[in-house]
Amino acid sequence: MIPIARACVCDDYFTLGSDGELCLKPGSMGLRQVISYGDVGTTTFRKASYPWLSRVRVRVQGAGGGSAGANADNNNEAIARPGGAGGAYGEGLIQVAALSATETIIVGEGGSAGGAGSDGGDGGSSQFGGHIFSPGGAGGTSNMPSGTTPSTSQGISGPVSGSGGDFRQGGGASGSALRLNGNVAMAGHGGNSFLGTGGLGRTTQGNGLGPRGRGAGAGGGLSFGGDVDGGRGGDGVVIVELYG
Repeated sequence: MIPIARACVCDDYFTLGSDGELCLKPGSMGLRQVISYGDVGTTTFRKASYPWLSRVRVRVQGAGGGSAGANADNNNEAIARPGGAGGAYGEGLIQVAALSATETIIVGEGGSAGGAGSDGGDGGSSQFGGHIFSPGGAGGTSNMPSGTTPSTSQGISGPVSGSGGDFRQGGGASGSALRLNGNVAMAGHGGNSFLGTGGLGRTTQGNGLGPRGRGAGAGGGLSFGGDVDGGRGGDGVVIVELYG
């Protein structure tokens, strides 16, 4: 005769259904999946695709601003541009009961690079449904004239924190641009974001330098004669952590 084994399980994590099936309790499984929505534009999160879902932790990063291009009139004249601002950030834990059947996800696009003498574009906002909204950073300005005398161009203030979630943070301000004479100048760095680092503020002629990571601003363009473009800001991102 073969003895029948008897097993005991912890009822903190398991439940026995009326059909005798042993199941994990919803909410006891911890982190099961992470989805990163990095493509710019709109998509949809569907709650029914995850029948075991108990809650989500959402991280929302707005996009960074682009920087302006520059076009010093002559050789031995200079124009330096400030960088673009970094996008705001927010995150929060949302229980499954508070989620709609579908939630609209928007990933903001990084601000465009300005052409010679043109401002950089503003970064787009990112959001997760009506729960968390994070604005993008403003683009860099093109207000320093060509010349050889000392001049400055103010950096761009970062956006204030958005709305919703348990934690919110505004984007980083960009660096100001400086000209000492027609041969020595420095473009401003891009503003940092929670998930990215702003583009370098260059001291040699060239296009604005792009950021790293997500949501930071571009560094400004710098011209010692001739046309240069600004830099493109970093795209936003929405990260959804799924807990069972």
